[in-house]
Amino acid sequence: MALSASKLRANIYRLLDEVLETGQPLEIERNGKTLVVAPKEEQSIWDRLPQREGAIVGDPDELIHIDWSSEWNPDPN
Repeated sequence: MALSASKLRANIYRLLDEVLETGQPLEIERNGKTLVVAPKEEQSIWDRLPQREGAIVGDPDELIHIDWSSEWNPDPN
């Protein structure tokens, strides 16, 4: 959906910040033509993923070396 130039003018800083945060281009309609405002550097898909609470952040290879022996119970009953 294209935004009018007047709406862009009224909210330019908020809209530009939104483009930078989301990486989604902004379409502006002016004199029957469409202009696009987009970040020059494309965000990677990994940077656009939402942060999830409890997610492991770091090197996954380090998980291999964690000692889980105190957590393991061979008899679940």
